[in-house]
Amino acid sequence: MIKLDARDIEILRLLSQEGRISKSDLAARINLSPTPCWERLKRLEKSGVIQSYRAEIALHKIAPCVTIFVAVELENHRAASFQLFEQSMKNYEEIVACWAIGGGLDYFMQVVTKDIDAYQRLIDELLEAKIGLARYFTYFVTKPVKQGSPPPIVQLLEE
Repeated sequence: MIKLDARDIEILRLLSQEGRISKSDLAARINLSPTPCWERLKRLEKSGVIQSYRAEIALHKIAPCVTIFVAVELENHRAASFQLFEQSMKNYEEIVACWAIGGGLDYFMQVVTKDIDAYQRLIDELLEAKIGLARYFTYFVTKPVKQGSPPPIVQLLEE
């Protein structure tokens, strides 16, 4: 793990909340001149702490869509089976997130499609692809309650 000081933590906190903040505003907000702030930012990017920058899109404002969470169980629990499944996830844009989980099931996926029929076609394709999918459990989102919140960086780093 990379060692972070208070200014690094504040950079991460601000960027997670305001990804479009200018570099000069960021430097001013952490009470640092632009060049050292820029160097810290580059170090955080190079180390992989900052993985990417992106916009959160309100999909419902531009197209009909449905969000589905899917719990997945694989047929086999060998390393090769997990690797095959995980590599396959990259081939499906509709699968916007996928997590390996502990407990009774193997993965939890977040899927976004235009409707339930498109979701079912995706599931059929996953089953036909022979990527080890044994069973799946579907949970449709009926309304978002909280989403896209930045992680609690300061609380996670408290001792």
